[in-house]
Amino acid sequence: MTPTPLPATPPAPRAVAAVIPAAGRGVRLGPGAPKALRTLGGIPILVHAVRALIRAREVSLVVVVAPADGVAEVRGLLDTHGLPESKEIKVVAGGDTRQDSVRLGLAALPGDVDVVLVHDAARPLVPVETVDAVAAAVRAGAPAVVPALPLADTVKEVVPEPGGGPEPVVGTPERARLRAVQTPQGFRRDVLAEAHEKIASNGDGATDDAGMVERLGVEVVVVPGHEEAFKITRPLDLVLAEAVLARRRASDAF
Repeated sequence: MTPTPLPATPPAPRAVAAVIPAAGRGVRLGPGAPKALRTLGGIPILVHAVRALIRAREVSLVVVVAPADGVAEVRGLLDTHGLPESKEIKVVAGGDTRQDSVRLGLAALPGDVDVVLVHDAARPLVPVETVDAVAAAVRAGAPAVVPALPLADTVKEVVPEPGGGPEPVVGTPERARLRAVQTPQGFRRDVLAEAHEKIASNGDGATDDAGMVERLGVEVVVVPGHEEAFKITRPLDLVLAEAVLARRRASDAF
């Protein structure tokens, strides 16, 4: 009698952690506290960003990478804002560049984490659904995932003019093929670690982690982003964020 084959053992769930580099100074917002410590609705932007990731079903750990001289301050800040204790939050010292800070955040992750989300602290209003969608896509097999939106404006490629004068247009990319990329960006841990080891160490940085992964020849895929996941960079962005937050609070959605 032929024995009935045992069912295949399902693969173990992949542990997901998020790294939030928050060691930058936020020069374009003007003088004052670092960008991540500016307030939005009376609460630091960083706290909003951490809350957004903690609320995600997929995320089990958040690592905040703080200014090297501000680890205790950031830890105290998070402790005083009533963040849920059901998930772990670590605070570690960052480096001189964003790449350095992400690398240090990666080094702080426990060994069982094999999916990593990297999120800009300056995107405090990212919906939890976007966070979960990115993590789920990596867990489903994609090595690298970014949330993104189609562009509303036509884009021109120009020759930069350092002096601020007129810049010659050299091309008009096809808008239908372009996307504005947001965060969190999600990666298999081994893929992101390799990118930071091989690309960043050569001085060939990129404006985002997905850009470094692309240089490895690894495919990056896009999932739908969200209009409210915009980055707070200039004072006008902060005004818009306040309006979004007020609408959420009025509708009990935040």
